[in-house]
Amino acid sequence: MYDVVIIGAGPAGLSAAIACRESDLNVIVIDEFPKPGGRLLGQLHQEPNGEWWNGVEETQNLIDKAEKLNAEIKCGVSAHHIEKVEHGYSIHTSIGILNTTNLLLATGAAETALPLPGWTLPGVMSIGAAQVMTNVHRVRVGNKGIVVGVNVLSAAIARELQIAGIELHSMALPISNPVTKNHANPRHVMDGLVRIAHLAPSTFLRLGSKFAKAAWVRNLAVKFYPKGGVKMWGMPIHIRKAIVQINGTEKVESITMCDITSDGEMIAGSEEIIDVDFVCIAGGLYPLAELAAVIGCPFQYVEELGGHIPIHNEQMETPLKGLYVAGNITGIESAKVARAQGTLAGYSIAKNKVKIAQAMNDVKLTRESASIQFHPDIVEGRERIQKSFKEYQKAQ
Repeated sequence: MYDVVIIGAGPAGLSAAIACRESDLNVIVIDEFPKPGGRLLGQLHQEPNGEWWNGVEETQNLIDKAEKLNAEIKCGVSAHHIEKVEHGYSIHTSIGILNTTNLLLATGAAETALPLPGWTLPGVMSIGAAQVMTNVHRVRVGNKGIVVGVNVLSAAIARELQIAGIELHSMALPISNPVTKNHANPRHVMDGLVRIAHLAPSTFLRLGSKFAKAAWVRNLAVKFYPKGGVKMWGMPIHIRKAIVQINGTEKVESITMCDITSDGEMIAGSEEIIDVDFVCIAGGLYPLAELAAVIGCPFQYVEELGGHIPIHNEQMETPLKGLYVAGNITGIESAKVARAQGTLAGYSIAKNKVKIAQAMNDVKLTRESASIQFHPDIVEGRERIQKSFKEYQKAQ
């Protein structure tokens, strides 16, 4: 019988374990991946202040702290069902049933697929898979590739691939279909580009991003977007070109790209073949919250947070007694925010009122200082979730 079971050994789960052990709670962290760290393991980028963020090192720091406090961490363990029982929760896993008084779900996020003709060919992968293969396993994903999907995630990882010496032809949109609709709309994509332009090495781009916060400026930018794309780190980013299909017989050999209108419609006769040997598809992230649904935790769809979110309060507590959430399951943000949320959740579980207040403030400050945001209006999205928590409590 555990005081706390934490599902997910990413930055949120490991940080929560540390906070729980500080209060001498009996805690176990489980994760289906062979190593602890989650998506943090694949991250390697330079911060705006010039410092390097190395996910492997940050993960090791968390592991060292957790192990020093004798936190139990078991990887390669899958959780496939959870029951709400009298004493708390029974978690059905690949190593048997774990019983606990408190349960923290820190399951993170999953990638959204962007189906295109030819996307089942060997050599086509999600942008996240390319990140893990490159930064974690040190495997070269190919010699020359292209990224389909222009968003915060793809821009960040594309830079990491470049740093590893991998050639990227460009980034472009997917051709419009019922699934890729938003990702294929240049106006929608431009909204996201504005939020990452400040990271560009070009002073012109950084300055332009400030003006482009006005809707009419963004519309104008889409209309007159250069045919050759706008270069970041020497790589063209296209929002007026789309990938029509991925070509090859036994593996990726090339892609077909075409020009598109400002509304995302294909311009007939503009097709061109570009030789590449790998393709990264980037559809963004959504909260991985199935286990919360299994228990019966109430949800709300919040676009600003990336999808369906388990209702929770500022202290990371859900309406179900003893159930807590932290990290990307609560909304798509950076690893630093997930780490701060994990610490807060741990102190909430331990009922450490003094440290809860400080941890809540740390989450707020970390969010405010984030160099990029995956979705606009994060703060408003958080307020909606917290309001829903209060309304749910009143209705019970």
